[in-house]
Amino acid sequence: MPEIKPVDHVDIPKFMGDWYVIANIPTFLEKGAHNAVENYSLNDDGTIATTFTFRDGSFDGKLKTYTPKGFVTDHPSNAIWGMRFIWPIKADYRIIYLDDSYSTTVIGRNKRDYVWLMAREPDIDQGKYDELMQLIGDVGYDLTDVRRVPQQW
Repeated sequence: MPEIKPVDHVDIPKFMGDWYVIANIPTFLEKGAHNAVENYSLNDDGTIATTFTFRDGSFDGKLKTYTPKGFVTDHPSNAIWGMRFIWPIKADYRIIYLDDSYSTTVIGRNKRDYVWLMAREPDIDQGKYDELMQLIGDVGYDLTDVRRVPQQW
């Protein structure tokens, strides 16, 4: 399949902060995640400190925390990152949708194996959800693989 085109530009400082995972094709780490939140913080060296937390299996499940590091690999767009969970591998991480208010985003990968629909709030309205699911399908993902992530705060 053709390369997934990222957004034209990401203001990195504006993108930092908490993002609730609304839906995803889960990695093996994320299966059964509840209250999943990805937090980004800009390091002095330009890398992105990432803290991914969720409850495992239920809202009362064990709290899991992962801390990969992000590396912006496409300048000046800032929309393609390498995300490193294990040195030296940097996984493809593309910001393929970002609204003007930086309140909803979709992160994809060229392999179309994983995708994350995230928002600044733990829920989004159904119309916006449907619109973003359509976008995810339009870039080549199998929507039957996408799962809504339970959020209860």
